[in-house]
Amino acid sequence: MARSALLNVMVQAAMKAGRSLARDFGEVQNLQVSLKGPGDYVSQADHRAEKIIFQELSRARPDYGFLMEESGEIAAKDGQHRWIVDPLDGTTNFLHGIPFFAVSIALERQGQIVAGVIYNPALDELYTAERGGGAFLNDRRLRVAARTKLVDAVIGTGIPHLGVGHHGHYLVELRNVMAEVSGVRRMGAAALDLASVAAGRLDGFWEDGLSPWDMAAGIIMVREAGGFLSDKNGGQDMFTTRNIVAGNEAIHRALLKTIKKPI
Repeated sequence: MARSALLNVMVQAAMKAGRSLARDFGEVQNLQVSLKGPGDYVSQADHRAEKIIFQELSRARPDYGFLMEESGEIAAKDGQHRWIVDPLDGTTNFLHGIPFFAVSIALERQGQIVAGVIYNPALDELYTAERGGGAFLNDRRLRVAARTKLVDAVIGTGIPHLGVGHHGHYLVELRNVMAEVSGVRRMGAAALDLASVAAGRLDGFWEDGLSPWDMAAGIIMVREAGGFLSDKNGGQDMFTTRNIVAGNEAIHRALLKTIKKPI
């Protein structure tokens, strides 16, 4: 596959940060971890990876802005471009030695996501996508799964944890979905969950309480693999509503309907 110069910059940054995470993952028991909030941990590995990404992207495109999980927002000098960065999606998995975590980088141009990279260094899986150019896993073209009925589908989700989300509302949604599908999976890294929808490994996905850096690269990944995404109201304001529903056209529509069923 041919990559643009911009996507190559993103891939290089993600893989360099990924190599740093892989080294820390090998020493996970020795990491010094600080408590950022209930059930939400941040380690030195996050900061090292984010610093690498910031340096690489700033050197290549000094006028672009940033929205980063750990360091916040830096306004774009050109007023048009913004990198949306999660240096370690799946921190809890990482700290528990579970090899399902990723670096996630998206590029937003005038409010539209135009490119995305998601890299899992533990499995050496590199997902890339550019608007109009398709989505790929290690250079293999991706398409969303072709299943059209929930009864045949495996659906990914994110489960609220200590201090986060409305547990009662979620349990109603989960009950509704459980009754309709072949299986439900909770992996623990939204960027990789969305990449798994793009790859056809999951037929659909929904989650609440997400931040833009959790979703941005995954959104273009799913779209370029032929999938559909929205918030739970069926709109496209996922960054504001902080929730997302994804799948192929039929599964997306059915999943939206199912999670909104009354008690």
